[in-house]
Amino acid sequence: MVLTAPSPKIRRSATKVALVVGSVLNLINQGAAILGPADISWVHVALNFFVPFCVSSYSAARN
Repeated sequence: MVLTAPSPKIRRSATKVALVVGSVLNLINQGAAILGPADISWVHVALNFFVPFCVSSYSAARN
């Protein structure tokens, strides 16, 4: 698994998943900040993209 995780195919696929899922998560979790005067938590924004990337990479590398 460690040897296949850095493969370009897995990274590309995981990036696509992270962009879609992370965007939806950010709209849900940061909606008030995006649409209103609340402050955006940039740490949470980053985590909303990083976690789906890791899960997708791990899942692809396992198979």
